[in-house]
Amino acid sequence: MKEYAIKGINLKFYYMKKITMFLFGMTILGVSILQSCSKDDAAVSESIATDATFSGFTSWQLAKTFTGFNADLAGAHAGSDSFSTRKVYFKNGQSIVNGAYPIGTVIVKHVLKKDNTSEYVGMVKRGNNFNAAVANWEWFLLNANGTIVERGGATLKNGACNSCHLKAPSGKDFVFSK
Repeated sequence: MKEYAIKGINLKFYYMKKITMFLFGMTILGVSILQSCSKDDAAVSESIATDATFSGFTSWQLAKTFTGFNADLAGAHAGSDSFSTRKVYFKNGQSIVNGAYPIGTVIVKHVLKKDNTSEYVGMVKRGNNFNAAVANWEWFLLNANGTIVERGGATLKNGACNSCHLKAPSGKDFVFSK
């Protein structure tokens, strides 16, 4: 390839430099666009839980430990048992944002009862108008490893989950523990 020069400027080098700068700029722009569209920043309309959703829950943020009688729970989660311990875990340490938990929030409660048996329950802010009476929460019965035994909305435990969580303090988005 011939090299041309105008007033002492090597045109081949000049245009290669311009093309390289253009491609570099387009790469930066593309990366910026992809990052702005990432799942973390985008509005999520629905979060459907799988067994993987609850995996490793004991390594999540332990938000609260309750021991003994808890009038808020009535008979649920061994709340009437003076000897039970309830540990509540929040995935990613999620907190309320503008009065509600974001879609995709995951909470697990491990109940250790006085007879040394355990109960594992979970809730996920599902979204997409699922179980609208309690702001889109879906309830779960879990195995000790976090795999799903049973799932449901208002029908899980014959509606007991909804009826109890409807009594959560105002401004807590149907959650008692945080």
